Amino acid sequence: MRYYRQAGDDGPRLLAVADQGDDADARDLTAVKPRLRTFRDLAAAADVADEGVDDIATNLAAEAPRVDAPADGDTALPLIPEEVWAAGVTYEISEQAREEESGMADVYLDVYDGERPEIFFKATPSRTVGPGEAVGVRGDSDWNVPEPELGLVLYDGEIVGYTVGNDVSSRAIEGENPLYLPQAKVYDRCCALGPCVVGAGGVEDPHNLAMSMRIDRDGETVYDDVTSTAEMARTCEELADYWQAHNAVPELGVLLTGTSLVPEGEFTLRPGDEVTIEIEEIGELRNSVVEV
Repeated sequence: MRYYRQAGDDGPRLLAVADQGDDADARDLTAVKPRLRTFRDLAAAADVADEGVDDIATNLAAEAPRVDAPADGDTALPLIPEEVWAAGVTYEISEQAREEESGMADVYLDVYDGERPEIFFKATPSRTVGPGEAVGVRGDSDWNVPEPELGLVLYDGEIVGYTVGNDVSSRAIEGENPLYLPQAKVYDRCCALGPCVVGAGGVEDPHNLAMSMRIDRDGETVYDDVTSTAEMARTCEELADYWQAHNAVPELGVLLTGTSLVPEGEFTLRPGDEVTIEIEEIGELRNSVVEV
């Protein structure tokens, strides 16, 4: 089941969508339960009932009115996590890209081969945008890239869903010195999530999903590549465990799991570019680019 947040006349409403394309069956869960307006509400209800989010949604969908399936530009950020965190150097290509940008290659080799993964803070809600909104590139950096990633949606530390994430990053700032990582990663509009959340039961194997990214500029495609989460050197469960270890994690959070699609050389995002990221079984996240 896919969950979307959509604006309504009296506030946000939570849509549950089964299937895809012409067969999509979209239901307005808020019409049945007016206090059920966000994915957080659904996750909380599932936690209390000790059931999966899809179990709760399926029961409500039987009574919920059918509505038009969400279209591009018709939905908002699918959830409002208290914090977004991310893992780094979880794919070999990511480790290679970090080596390219930095004169301290051993730092990244040690993380890729080490027992402990790299886990870092990425964004607050105010720094996170949804589908159709613009992501930001820093005005004090001349080398900025998108990073497409599978996002784990966690409620009380449990993986309850998945989403698509864009961990926009300044390679110039991080490459200058690894200690500048927070500035390279955390800034206005540095993160995008969407277009929906898929319940954990709706993804057959998160470690075997096709993932693609396309960047369009002035009507032409300047980057287009595909990979698979099967190339990830860590498991989702391992990353989630390290995120929570000795850490007071928020009730609702998102953990991005790293990337293997990095534009080659000194390619940099420019204002006006459009980034499209698609992950199998989840959906397509599209964002334009602005300078911040």
